[in-house]
Amino acid sequence: MHDNLVVTAMLVDDEAPMRDYLRAGLLKVWPELQIIGEAANGIAAAEQAAQLSPDIIFLDIRMPGKNGIEAAVELAQRSQVVFVTAYNEYAIQAFERGAVDYLLKPVELERLQQTVERLQLRIREKRAQVLQSSTPDIKSTQTVVNADQQSQQMKEILQQLMLRQAPQREYLRWIQASVGNALRMISTKEIVFFRSDEKYTLVQTEQAEYLIRKSLKELEDELDPDEFWRIHRSTLVRVTAIADVTRDFRGKQLMGLKGRSEKLEISRNHAHLFQQM
Repeated sequence: MHDNLVVTAMLVDDEAPMRDYLRAGLLKVWPELQIIGEAANGIAAAEQAAQLSPDIIFLDIRMPGKNGIEAAVELAQRSQVVFVTAYNEYAIQAFERGAVDYLLKPVELERLQQTVERLQLRIREKRAQVLQSSTPDIKSTQTVVNADQQSQQMKEILQQLMLRQAPQREYLRWIQASVGNALRMISTKEIVFFRSDEKYTLVQTEQAEYLIRKSLKELEDELDPDEFWRIHRSTLVRVTAIADVTRDFRGKQLMGLKGRSEKLEISRNHAHLFQQM
């Protein structure tokens, strides 16, 4: 912004690496923005926002305790809210008419820049209205009207979200893996298979492999069962990566993968997936 007024923000996401990722992006596109708080869930976000009164809150949707949609009803009364989520099942178009924006993870810098420009314009307009008020009564009236309009608009948007959200199951679309000091966002479309490796889970893509701390059980619960199958207690495989299934001399089923030489063992408990063999 081209004025001397400080603009403040909070980052709310239940995963610290994602908060760091967003902070780094904001530093590039809006270096003057002051990040004054972070929270890992909607309950903590509401408490901090009441104390810090940030101008902007970047808010994840899927969080424990109180999710972002529930928290936004309260938070949007005092701050500009920008939803940041890995899931596109929510009513993205509804935000085009509201006092909020909607970013899909991983957030691209170009898209984040658009959001920043939109926020800067709204904050300037809001502050200009306050400064142009010639009397305390007019100022008070305008502020109340604007707050009421924003609150009502937010309630309408959130009602649409709740209606569209309820019948849908949200599946994981991105895997976050730390590579040195960087956070790598891996689309599930890139992943060939997951394999449990003691305390870690190996993520094998067509080009590379990564280690993450999320367990195979957690992944199985969050991934689309039509996209990933468990073929062994230690292995989840992407269905479209399967090339063939054969038997070795011992009668064990082995899975071949497209474009790869290794074979994955299919356990007896999961052999029913390939009953024709």
